[in-house]
Order: sequence, then structure tokens, then C-alpha cells
Amino acid sequence: MFVSDGLNINEKNHLTIGGCDTTELAKEFGTSLIVYDENEIRKNCRAFVGSIQKNYNGNGRVLYASKAFSCKEIYRIVNDENMGIDVVSGGELYTALSVGFPAEKICFHGNNKKHSELTEAVDAGVGRIVVDNLTELESLNRIAGEKGKKVSIMFRIKPGIDAHTHDFVRTGQIDSKFGLALETGEAMQGVKTALAMENVELKGVHCHIGSQIFDIDPFELAAEVMMKFIKDIKDETGVTITELNLGGGFGIKYLVDDKPEAYENYMDNVAKIVNKKAEEYSLPVPFIYIEPGRSIVGATAITLYTVGAVKRIPNIRNYVSVDGGMVDNPRYILYQSDYEVVCANKINNEKALTATIAGKCCESGDLIQENVQLPEVEAGDILAVLSTGAYNYSMASNYNRIPRPPVVMVKDGQARLIIKGESYEDIIKNDI
Repeated sequence: MFVSDGLNINEKNHLTIGGCDTTELAKEFGTSLIVYDENEIRKNCRAFVGSIQKNYNGNGRVLYASKAFSCKEIYRIVNDENMGIDVVSGGELYTALSVGFPAEKICFHGNNKKHSELTEAVDAGVGRIVVDNLTELESLNRIAGEKGKKVSIMFRIKPGIDAHTHDFVRTGQIDSKFGLALETGEAMQGVKTALAMENVELKGVHCHIGSQIFDIDPFELAAEVMMKFIKDIKDETGVTITELNLGGGFGIKYLVDDKPEAYENYMDNVAKIVNKKAEEYSLPVPFIYIEPGRSIVGATAITLYTVGAVKRIPNIRNYVSVDGGMVDNPRYILYQSDYEVVCANKINNEKALTATIAGKCCESGDLIQENVQLPEVEAGDILAVLSTGAYNYSMASNYNRIPRPPVVMVKDGQARLIIKGESYEDIIKNDI
């Protein structure tokens, strides 16, 4: 019935998450409110870690993609689940290090890392820096040399694959701001340049073909292309690349009718390709990294809102206004992303109202969803938007000087605050 196993209905006809009544959470912590289910997060972590054990005899590492949701508590959880992380900014790196996350289990990504961020990564001793371009390679080699260090790197490669997803989240095709292209020879040039440098050590190659992908075929093709590139490197330079990062992008359920492949199926099918090509090319099976972010946390969270006004425009539209919007969920205005929306305190009531869920920002496009089927709702009711665990809080803003919401983690009927809601004082603290 729901997009996540952690969601249920109690005897009061209320939506629950992780054994907690959502209406009680709204009373205790206020709205808007983002709520994560710890058990569901850990279940997803273990599915991916288990797949590395099964398909690669443990010769690999799952890297949680920080951009999906970054905070101290999520880093504590993924470290506890024996995972690494990838970060794409100095801020994500700083947050992870602040809770003692092992630097050697961190990969640093980004298409335009600042000099200061490269320096921070080198100083911290991150496990791998994923180099995006030749300018960055030159800078990194210089920084490492000045510090008397040799830095382990991977190259981000564009494998030339269209993953059939939204234009904004496709990253594997040649027309992308990320990485070095195979078709133009740029990728091989980067490899040869790095091999001639004194202060970097090329360990592996990386690709990421996009996000929210439901098909397995693009992942299989990416594995084939990347293994062929590893073979080409060996043929042209005599160097054997020992690590392969196949990125992430596994789809999740935003709607009940969505049918993403089980994560195990992605992993099983891709592993067969990697192992087959390694044997065919007489190469050792590389150490495998994968980078699930959205698929770890996306469906594990919901956002709770309080209904303010219901505005009925006869024969046109019904607006249900809530106390959040694009400030805590910009994905609809960006991508027209689909979500399930339910009335948390009338979960099983007859759905007699077709409505547009409107946010409180001063923007006509500040909508969370259109043509939603709801019970008759009124001011004070609690709406829950499902599958808001990825890229919601991460993209949250203070537009209209609206404070960012608190974030709560629930587990076995208990709730704890993991990110405080912002105050007005927080908003003006950097003003001069």
C-alpha cells in the first residue's frame, strides 16, 4: 500500500512511520517536519553491503552518496554499517570528519573543486580523489607536491551512455559537465598524463550515468564500456587499473505503482558483466565501488505539513496550502517530480477531493504536487508527502527568509531530533 515498509496505519486511522504516530510527531516537533526511519535506512545499507559480499567476495565498498542527505547522524549510521561515503564539497567533508568518519573511506568528487577543497582533501588524507578534468589534475599534483604527499586518484569518465532519465540528472553522455570523454580520446590522455606525474597515483576509473534509473540495461552497458577502457589502458600503457567505481543512480519508489528493480538484481547483473569481462580480457577483477545515495535514504523519509487554507476555484482547481513548499522540497519546481501525498490524520477516509498542494512561498510555481486525491481536508489537518529522504533537505533554502525545518529520526516507536529547526536568529546571524 505504501512506498516503504516502515509506513503503516494505526487504530486511530493515522499514518505511522517507524512505529510513531505522525500526528503526534507533528505536535511534538512542529511542521514542516522531515522524518526518517532508521530501520529502513539500515536495511537498505545492508542490502548493498551484502551484495558486495555476494557478488565480489567482499572485494569492494559501498559509498553512501552524501549529496542525497548529509548530516552528522547519517554519517554515524553508514559508518556503523561498514560503508564509505562520497562527498562533493568541503562542507560535506567537514561534516563527515566532525563525527570521526574515517578519512580513508571517503571519496571526494566534484566537477569544479576549489583549490581550498583540494587542499582540505589532501590534508585530511581522503582515500580517493575523483579527478574530473585535466586542470584539476594539474592543481592536485601541485598541491600534493607542495605538501610532500602522493595522492591516490580515480578519473571520472563519461562512458557515452544515455540512461533515459530527466535531462537534468543524466550524467553519462558526452554532453555533460562531468568527467572526461572516451570518444574524443580525452580520457586516455588524462590517464597518460597522470601516470607521468610524481605526486598522484592512478588507482581507478569512475562513471555515473544518471539518477532514478529503473532499467538494468544501462548499468550493464556502463560496466562493459568501463571494463573495455581498463583493457585499453593496459594495452596502451602496460598499467593495470585495480579499482572500478560504477556510481549509483538506482531508482526508488516515489509512487506506489513505481516498479524499480530490486537492488540485488542491479548488482547481480552488473557483477556478471564485470567478472565475465575480467576473464575475457585476462584482467584481475577490480575492487568495486558503488555509490547509492537516493536508494539508501529516499523512500525512508516523509515530510509532514499542516494544512492552512483550502481554496476552491469552481471548475478550475482546488488549492490546499501547507506550511512548507519549495523551501524544503524544490524538486517539483525543478523536475516536476512525482510524490504520493496522504492526509496523515484521515489516512483511510474516502478520497473525494482532487487538489493541488501549494507551498507558502511567494511564487506561483511553488507547488508540491498537482491532481492529488485526498479526503476532504480542512485547516489543521496534517499532510504527509512520501519518499522525501533524498535531495529535499539537501536542497532546502531560506527563500522568503523561511527557516529550514527540523529533521527527526524514528526507530521502533521512538523519535529523536537529528537536525534542529532554524530560528529567525539563525537566518540573520551572518547579516552585517
